[in-house]
Amino acid sequence: MATLVVVDDHPIWREAISRDLTGAGHRVLAVFGEGRAALEGIRSLRPDVAILDLQLPDLSGVAVLQGLGEDCPTAVLVLSASGESSDVLEAIKAGARGYLVKSASPAELAEAVERVAAGDAVFTPGLAGLVLGEYRRLANAPEPEERPRLSDRETEVLRLVAKGLGYKEIAARLTLSPRTVQNHVQHILSKLQLHNRAQLVRYAIEQGIDGD
Repeated sequence: MATLVVVDDHPIWREAISRDLTGAGHRVLAVFGEGRAALEGIRSLRPDVAILDLQLPDLSGVAVLQGLGEDCPTAVLVLSASGESSDVLEAIKAGARGYLVKSASPAELAEAVERVAAGDAVFTPGLAGLVLGEYRRLANAPEPEERPRLSDRETEVLRLVAKGLGYKEIAARLTLSPRTVQNHVQHILSKLQLHNRAQLVRYAIEQGIDGD
């Protein structure tokens, strides 16, 4: 199970989230109600996952994400009252690995924590398609002189990663073993000179690889 910090400016939400995730077997290392304290705490405690609200009284959740940077080993799962695509896009661009709205059930939150800790990109059901489509329209498509060439299988794996599927789900879709899928993902990361699955998702969206 994952080690966590919970960041939310509402004490009742912090307590409820901590209680639910502890009950699901995760270990909450600390809770924070402000962005600056959360930023310092995440850097110090280095939890597996940080549950982060976007609306905080000092630094915004996006500012916290930007402060953590890509080298931070902690995966950030945004838990917000907002389901607006602009908020989701901003969080993803800043480095969030997942995004749930606060209407998610305790079971959905616990599952999202496990998936994010395992490297998956997780979105509230029904939100991913809207977000990915909007991201394609807003992103400036890069036009490098030479783009890394992926095999057909690697492109298919990347497309399913971008849709938020985990290794087991991709393996079932493609009739492969989860280990083989994981190897494909590692090869794709190496080819594209990327570091994690969140970056893969952003790359796939920018290149239009995430569609059906």
